[in-house]
Amino acid sequence: MNGIGSFITFEGIDGSGKSTQIKRLAETLKQSGRDVVLTREPGGSPGAEDIRKLVLEGDPDRWSAETEILLFTAARRDHLERTILPALAAGKIVLCDRFADSTRMYQGLSRGDLRHIVDQLHSLMIGREPDLTILIDMDPATGLARAKSRQTAEERFEDFGQGLQEQMRKGFLNLAQQFPDRFRVIDGEQDADAVASDIANAVLSGLA
Repeated sequence: MNGIGSFITFEGIDGSGKSTQIKRLAETLKQSGRDVVLTREPGGSPGAEDIRKLVLEGDPDRWSAETEILLFTAARRDHLERTILPALAAGKIVLCDRFADSTRMYQGLSRGDLRHIVDQLHSLMIGREPDLTILIDMDPATGLARAKSRQTAEERFEDFGQGLQEQMRKGFLNLAQQFPDRFRVIDGEQDADAVASDIANAVLSGLA
């Protein structure tokens, strides 16, 4: 994780606490004097935020998995060009709530085995992996209950049910085994302070 800037992503099933923990890490890094950009996917740039509304709201069957892959890739490309790469070039730490690993899981596995399409598009249009990925692992039933309790308009994927979340958890853990050099698996069943401490230790040791 040396060189100009560092690109760190957070992954996990819905309700795993990613959004809360990534904000806590951002504050920890800022307090240590580091320049941090906090962003998210889908979104992170004006064009990508427009696409976010298309893919996260509405009926679960609104889009086919193939169409979703194209939409997410388009959003990611805009995000990469306008937010991520400029920040890294400026030597900043970019913290991103979800990235390509989420597409590998949600669109690559949710309605058929489309992982090869996700990877082909990623190689062609994105070509960038994170320097470090924090995977917050937790029980799918707990995560889904948390996610549904938020009662936001962005519940299209939660509406697929617990079966999808169980599939996603297994898939994320498989990814962590596939890319052990960049993944750090954090136990999300701990209390929030313990989770934050484990994440800070994993990230700061990599930035040292």
